[in-house]
Amino acid sequence: MTSSDRNEPQLIAVSVGQPRDVTWQGKPLTTGIYKSPVRGRVAVGPLGLEGDGQADLSVHGGLDKAVYAYDSLNTAYWRSQLGRPELGPGCFGENLTLSGLPEAQVFIGDRFRIGSACFEVSQPRQPCHKLAKRFEDPAFPKRFLESHRVGYYLRVVEAGELGAGDPVVRIAHDPSSIDVANLVSLFIARVPNEAELERAAGLTALADAWRIPLRERLEARRA
Repeated sequence: MTSSDRNEPQLIAVSVGQPRDVTWQGKPLTTGIYKSPVRGRVAVGPLGLEGDGQADLSVHGGLDKAVYAYDSLNTAYWRSQLGRPELGPGCFGENLTLSGLPEAQVFIGDRFRIGSACFEVSQPRQPCHKLAKRFEDPAFPKRFLESHRVGYYLRVVEAGELGAGDPVVRIAHDPSSIDVANLVSLFIARVPNEAELERAAGLTALADAWRIPLRERLEARRA
């Protein structure tokens, strides 16, 4: 294997988990954020990975959030920032831990071939209180979002199977799209640029969970 081969994007780990009941701030909470790496090949269907589950299907899972991906450089960043050397694959609730595909290099609508499955980038992650529970820190979701190291959700375009060590091959890219990091910047900006709002809201591959709020902000600016 050459040096350039080693630098190609790769699937480092595949993680799954089923919802579990926990307690957060004195109240019961059911969450599927706890994921653990698995060995071997894992089947991929339209709604995600075999053996994986989500607790609240009104805000998690579904076609637009079938699979959650996170780059390993982000995990290393949080290990350092939080002083948590034990953090590894699956710790942020991700299904796919990747290398070589941080948010600034991944665009809405990009398609990737991993194993025999094909995926399309649908939206950034918007963290919620379940991430706060995972790290026992009510302020962590805000810090996570402001870091822009949020990862991204994938639609399943073609079912198949995958496993750790598979290359991640970008097979489609729209040069007029917006990368995940810049989309997060636009989303959290107090006074977002109107032209950029219009551009983002017009991305056909962007999930409605992000498109609708951006469209509403655009209409409010114009009003």
